[in-house]
Amino acid sequence: MRTFTILRVSMRYRLDTLVPAERRPVWLRVLWAPLALLPAPKASRGERLRRALEELGPIFVKFGQLLSTRPDLLPPDMVEELDHLQDNVPPFPVDRCIALIEEALGAKVDDLFAGFERQPLASASVAQVHGARLFARDGKPGASVVVKVLRPGIEEVIEQDLRLLRVVAGWIEKMGPEGRRLRPVEVVDDYRHTIEGELDLVREGANATQLKRNFAHSPLLYVPDVYWDYTRENVLVLERIDGIPVTDLQQLHAQNTNMPLLAERGVEIFFKQVFEHNFFHADMHPGNIFVSRKKPDKPQYIAIDTAIVGSLSREDQYYLARNLLAMFRRDYRMVAELHVQSGWVRRDTPISTFEAAIRAVCEPIFEKPLGEISFARVLISLFQTARRFDMTVQPQLVLLQKTLLNIEGLGRQLYPQLDLWKTAHPFLEGWMRDRVHPRTIWREVQRYGPEWLEKFPQMPQLVYSALEQSREVTPRLEAIGDELARTNRVGRRRYLRRVAGVLLGAGAVALAAPQLATQMPPAAWGLALAAAALLLWP
Repeated sequence: MRTFTILRVSMRYRLDTLVPAERRPVWLRVLWAPLALLPAPKASRGERLRRALEELGPIFVKFGQLLSTRPDLLPPDMVEELDHLQDNVPPFPVDRCIALIEEALGAKVDDLFAGFERQPLASASVAQVHGARLFARDGKPGASVVVKVLRPGIEEVIEQDLRLLRVVAGWIEKMGPEGRRLRPVEVVDDYRHTIEGELDLVREGANATQLKRNFAHSPLLYVPDVYWDYTRENVLVLERIDGIPVTDLQQLHAQNTNMPLLAERGVEIFFKQVFEHNFFHADMHPGNIFVSRKKPDKPQYIAIDTAIVGSLSREDQYYLARNLLAMFRRDYRMVAELHVQSGWVRRDTPISTFEAAIRAVCEPIFEKPLGEISFARVLISLFQTARRFDMTVQPQLVLLQKTLLNIEGLGRQLYPQLDLWKTAHPFLEGWMRDRVHPRTIWREVQRYGPEWLEKFPQMPQLVYSALEQSREVTPRLEAIGDELARTNRVGRRRYLRRVAGVLLGAGAVALAAPQLATQMPPAAWGLALAAAALLLWP
C-alpha cells in the first residue's frame, strides 16, 4: 500500500521529469511513457520535490533535510528549496504520551512531576516535547524541565519507510551514470545511521553530558543538564532553558547583542569541537541553537538536541587541518598529496592530474576577497572534485560538511560581514603547532604510558615468538617456492610440447607437399629440427 502511495505522489508532482529523458534507461522510458500525456508541471523541480516529500510524511521530510545538506549531490536550486522543509507534524494524544512516560519510569506522572504541561512545546517527526516541573528537594524549588518522548510505534514506521527508500534508491542507481553519480543507496544508508541515532534518548542524553563537560565553565556554549533518574530509551528529561532563538534577529538586536562577536563565537565553537574536543554537535541547524539572555555584550550560545554527533580519527583531524591550510595558501599540490596520503583517494591517483582538477575548482573561488568566500562551499567543492577520483565517502566527513554548512550559514545570517577564515586560520595554525609541542607529547606519554609499561615486560617474549615463527615460516616459504618453480617447469614443458606439435605438423605438410619440397626443402627440415629440439628440452 505504501509503495502505491509513493508512486501516486511521484506522478502527481511529476518527479519523473527530475531525470532528463536521454538519461533514463529504456525500461523506465516505457514505464513512464503514459506520463507524457499529463500536462507539463508549472512549479519548479525543487518545489515539486519538496512538496512531494512533505506529502509523503515525516520520515521523507527528514530525508529531504539530509539531502539539503548534500550540495555535492544535488543542484543548487533543489538544495535551496529543500532547505525550506519544516519538521513540524501534529502532536500525538497527550494521554498516550503520559502513558508512555508512566510505563518507562514506572510511576504516575503526578508522582514524578510537581506539574506537567499537557500542551506540547514542540512536535516533530520522531518525538514531542512537554514542559514540566520537578518536586522541590532539600528546601530548593523544583527545577523547570522539558520531557521529550518518542512517538509510539515510530521504529516500525521508520523501518518500513527506510526499506522503501532503499528500493527507490536502487532503481535510481540503475538508471545509468547519472543515477550512480548521485550514489542514492549510499545516501539512504547514511540516513539510516542518522535516524537510528535519534531513536535512543539515552544516547542523546550521554551526548549532551559529554558536550557539556567539554564546555564546562566556557563562555562560548551552554548545554542543558540531563536528569538521569528520569531518562530512559524513549523518555529524556532535560533542564529547561530560557534563550532567544538564534534566528530571532529582532530580539537579539533589541537587547543590544554583540552580533560580530556572536558570529565569530559560533565559528570558534565549531573548530573547538572538531579539533580540540574531537566531538561535535552534528545537527546545529537554527532550531537547535539559542542565545542566552545574559551578558548580551559577550553572548553565549545554548545547544539542544544532541542526538547526532560526530568525531574524526586523529589522522583525519591532522589531514583535514593541513588540507584547509594548504588550500587557502593555494598549494594545490599539497592538497592532492594529502588526499592520497590520508587514503581519501586511491594510492594510484595521478597527483598531477588531481592537482590540476583541484586548481580548476578553487582558483575561481579564491579570486574573491577572503571575507566573501564560503568556507563550507570550498570544502564541498574539494570533496566533489575528489569524488571524480573515486574518493570514498566517509560518514564522519559528511557530518562535518553538514555542520560547517549550518554554522557558516548561521554566522553569515547573524553578521553578513563575517570572515570565517579570519577566525579559522589562527585557530588551525595554533592547533598544528600544539600537535608537536613538548607539552602535547608529554600528555600523550602520560595518557598511554601505563599501557606501554604494562606491555613492556612482554616485549622480549613477543620478539622471541616472532623470530621463532619466522624460522618455521622460512622453510615453508622455500618449499612453496620450489613447488612453484617445479610447476612452472612442468607447465613450460607442456607449452613447448604443444608448440613442437604445431611445428611438426607444419614440417610434415611442407615435406608432403611436392611444391614445398622442391621450392624450399631447407624450411621443412628446419621446422622438423626445431620441433625435435623442443621435444628434447630438459
